[in-house]
Amino acid sequence: MGDLEIRPAVADDIPAIVGMLADDPLGAQRESPDDLTPYLAAFERLRSDPNQHLIVAVRESRVVGTLQLTVIPGLSRRGSTRSIIEGVRIHTDERGSGLGTQLIEWAIEESRRQNCQLVQLTSDNSRTDAHRFYERLGFTASHVGFKIQL
Repeated sequence: MGDLEIRPAVADDIPAIVGMLADDPLGAQRESPDDLTPYLAAFERLRSDPNQHLIVAVRESRVVGTLQLTVIPGLSRRGSTRSIIEGVRIHTDERGSGLGTQLIEWAIEESRRQNCQLVQLTSDNSRTDAHRFYERLGFTASHVGFKIQL
């Protein structure tokens, strides 16, 4: 399958990232790969914030995976820093290859490097396969999450 590179995303990666975000039943309802303008604006905000890490996995010059890691300093837990993993996506051709594990392991190691004491993530209730995947990697379903649409 070729060598894998995990690196920070660049603007030229945005079409591939958005394509992966839209390539599932939930993403198909909320993403718009035909208009990259809002994604490019969001990328600029991410790029200017040192606590945001949008990364891609590249194999044979093709973006095949992505995730966003956010580092959050805090007061709770004795002033500990935590990280949140978001937007994990693996290209359809790469699912089951171990790439998702490699990306999560990268995020955990980067979190350690950033002196985080906790790594957390959320996953939509409907993504039961993803839940099993995260549990296999050592994550526990320890909290109930809530959202409100604005």
